[in-house]
Amino acid sequence: MPNFEPNAVIRGAQLTVVGTVRALRNPELFKYDHFRQAALAVAVGIVIQLIIQIPIIGVKFLLWIVSWVADLENATWDDALLESLDFLSKSVLQVPFLLMTLMRYITPTLDEIFMESLKWVDSTYVDKHKSEDPSNLRAMYYPNLQLYSTKDATGVTKPPRQSALVFLRRYGRRAGMMLGVYLSSLTPLVGRFVMPAASFYTFQQTVGPAPAAAIFASGLVLPKRYLVTFLHTYYSSRSLMRELLEPYFCRIKYTPDQKRRWFADREGVLFGFAFAFTVVLRTPFIGVLMYGIAQASTAYLVTKITDPPPSPTASEGFTETQVTWKNKHDFLQLSLDNIDKINVAATHRTDSEKPEENEVFRRSFT
Repeated sequence: MPNFEPNAVIRGAQLTVVGTVRALRNPELFKYDHFRQAALAVAVGIVIQLIIQIPIIGVKFLLWIVSWVADLENATWDDALLESLDFLSKSVLQVPFLLMTLMRYITPTLDEIFMESLKWVDSTYVDKHKSEDPSNLRAMYYPNLQLYSTKDATGVTKPPRQSALVFLRRYGRRAGMMLGVYLSSLTPLVGRFVMPAASFYTFQQTVGPAPAAAIFASGLVLPKRYLVTFLHTYYSSRSLMRELLEPYFCRIKYTPDQKRRWFADREGVLFGFAFAFTVVLRTPFIGVLMYGIAQASTAYLVTKITDPPPSPTASEGFTETQVTWKNKHDFLQLSLDNIDKINVAATHRTDSEKPEENEVFRRSFT
């Protein structure tokens, strides 16, 4: 499992911490409207959660009444029913994640947070190496990336409503799949094999048949709720990572095949990075507030797993060079103290261009 090795997952988790710390140091971050919108989303989320909880509370109340006339101590169907309702509320609907992702298609705030954070990452890099020769520094990410259009290949920007509908269809398919798998696991006899089989099918292409078989075997002996949580976290992490990287991909246009290979080559690091944020985003109230922090931290991640983009006029062929993560092995072997050592060379720039660009950027922040 070369792309999903434990070292890659751990390094992704380390990038979560480092990226969050650096993002929080940016004084411009909390000036954005995102956090006012997040507060609104908290209020809306509370209302929606109460609406969702009404039928659950009603069912619990009915079961309490039934318990007065029937012996439910030895029954299991009531526990299964309550467990299913709880799963539907927390794992299938995921209201906070849904609300904050929809914000991307309504306002440009998250995109602005990403670009501002990318600018901050460049400026802190320059400041950290201000005593060094500019010709030895990596090229900047923000100056060129902000020149790229966010329109699609035809030069047209999708209407927010259309983009939101595309996301909702994708979200609905994933939620329906999770619900279908869970309901299938409740069937007699074969139900106990559904979750392990779904886990094996999901992971055998990602981590290889041997680790997937180990997950399948553990699913046969562990309580079902552990496997449900594991599957849900995996899918949610992948979905979250794709959404957080949207400001990058809407500018750097990859073909569907290139994007698939791009994600596959970075699978472990991306999962490790998104996993912690996935857990935090499920936390009541503070989860939606952390979405903006996650978006800001993604800007730092991009500087570690991609090369600095060239100017749009010199971008032909650039995406194909990025499909394979060239510095992956070296980056995964670095100590945490030297995590900024990689990416010292510019891509698609001549040696004469890079020092001038870095010097201009240096002067603008000193």
